[in-house]
Amino acid sequence: MCVGVPAKVIEKEEYQAVVDVMGSKMTVGIIFVQDVKVGDYVIVHAGQAMSIIDEEAALESLETWKMITEAREAGGQSPIGESNPVVNR
Repeated sequence: MCVGVPAKVIEKEEYQAVVDVMGSKMTVGIIFVQDVKVGDYVIVHAGQAMSIIDEEAALESLETWKMITEAREAGGQSPIGESNPVVNR
């Protein structure tokens, strides 16, 4: 299973971009989304921006990631259910 995380593009160069992922900044490759613009949201996997997504979908996904992170930090179960073996390891 592959997991992609939504990120907002805050700087762009020719083949890479700086993105913000829940407050953390990182540089990712943009060879798969060369038409991305500053302010766009992308799905990041393995250091590469894989696709451009709309802001509404990105913010919804980020909210879910935030809930999962908070539940993990509190030692509780994942808000997306006990049946998910990846999240509840």
